[in-house]
Amino acid sequence: MPVPMKLSSTLRAVAAVALFGSQLVLAACGSTSTENDPQIPLAAFSTPINLTNQEYVALRTNNGAAYAKGGVRGLIVVRQNASTYLAFERNCPYRATDTCARVSIDPSRLFLKDACCGSQFDLQGQPQSGPAARPLRQYSTALSGSILTITN
Repeated sequence: MPVPMKLSSTLRAVAAVALFGSQLVLAACGSTSTENDPQIPLAAFSTPINLTNQEYVALRTNNGAAYAKGGVRGLIVVRQNASTYLAFERNCPYRATDTCARVSIDPSRLFLKDACCGSQFDLQGQPQSGPAARPLRQYSTALSGSILTITN
């Protein structure tokens, strides 16, 4: 039995909407990018650091950076000014599961770099060069006196 013309056009419209909707879902779920960028695992932590300790002497000046424990592969803490500090995950967002994907403070102290993939990040965690397209994961900071607490 043939399908009436009105029903046939309705079915075509429903099929078109379903196809469009499925494409939106696929686009939202993942990227077709060739960049291999798995999620960095989440790690629950709360790391207090005493800014008067000698190991954090670099955090006594603006744009100073130092390492701290916490996160997945450690933290980099950057002082923006006397009351504002940024804390970043050392796990590079590009190919995060590679064992060598660990960001370090460049010896010039002007930027952060992952020696594994060659990506460079500014002191605000934004990618500047290399294959990484995403910024470093940033954690929350709270300053109370000379104690800076970093949490996720």
